[in-house]
Amino acid sequence: MTRQFERVLVTGGAGYCGSRLVPQLLRSGYKLTVYDIMYFGDDFLPKDSPNLTIVQGDIRDTKRLSNAMAGHDAVVSLACISNDASFELDENLSTSVNFEAFEPMVLAAKNAGVKRFLYASSSSVYGVSDQPNVTEDHPLVPLTLYNKYKGMCEPLLNKHVDDNFTGVTFRPATVCGYAPRQRLDLSVNILTNHAVNKNKITVFGGSQLRPNLHIQDYIDAVEMFLEAPAAKIQGEIFNVGYQNLSLTEIAKLVRKVVIDEFPDRADLEIVTTPSDDLRSYHINSDKVNRVLGFQPRHTIEDAVRELCAAFRDNLLPNSFEDDAYFNVKRLQRLKAA
Repeated sequence: MTRQFERVLVTGGAGYCGSRLVPQLLRSGYKLTVYDIMYFGDDFLPKDSPNLTIVQGDIRDTKRLSNAMAGHDAVVSLACISNDASFELDENLSTSVNFEAFEPMVLAAKNAGVKRFLYASSSSVYGVSDQPNVTEDHPLVPLTLYNKYKGMCEPLLNKHVDDNFTGVTFRPATVCGYAPRQRLDLSVNILTNHAVNKNKITVFGGSQLRPNLHIQDYIDAVEMFLEAPAAKIQGEIFNVGYQNLSLTEIAKLVRKVVIDEFPDRADLEIVTTPSDDLRSYHINSDKVNRVLGFQPRHTIEDAVRELCAAFRDNLLPNSFEDDAYFNVKRLQRLKAA
């Protein structure tokens, strides 16, 4: 695929996925603007690149966002209060950022002459499903404000698409692996942190099925959606996931890899405790392969090995104490509203 666009604006570009996406898109030759509120700073972004512009801004500030969008060809919408535990925060924060700001942002992009808008929704919109394969037309059963609003924004994008404005939504599985702005509050990353640094893996529940996606496949998917022919993606929704495993299966895999990487951890134990987080679903990602030829290539095992290397190289110090790794803890400390 060849690049159709030159200038791309990424909202939330200083987040977990953004921090790995931005360097890759720069390497691919895009001129980028990162628009981010910077709850986690931006020290990890490649600021020495002449093709990177960084704007500190809130997506709820539509005027500032509109000004930043001027002259851009495409928008990648990653910014959100991103955590299924976001109900622990001020409800108005999730409502205003994840829902109320969305349609004004889409209209601002369209009015700025943006040609393509890529929206990162979430596979958690499916909530709980006992279907063996959850495809894109499965009903949405949100359990939290986060996944409720993710689902409610999707038709708001499609309402405004036309021949000059292409909109596409993808629903990624739970992301795992290493990034310059690391999150350690996502299932595979949590279990790996516990295994490496506590020599004990605690599983909450265990039987819940969770779809997973290596962060490299996530950002490869974003780049693919930027380059795909408009006719194939216009108004479409795509699941993007790879391995569907139960939390217990993930824990066993993490244990195996960590012992392999740190042979002195042979006594690493798995402890199971009850959980009230019952989200369980098995997503099917055949559509993105069938329509666009996209196939994830990186496994959960790859993600765990990557994290082990990062811990070994001391890239993730104070991995339990520093709230930079934990979205809700950081936002609580900042009293985000």
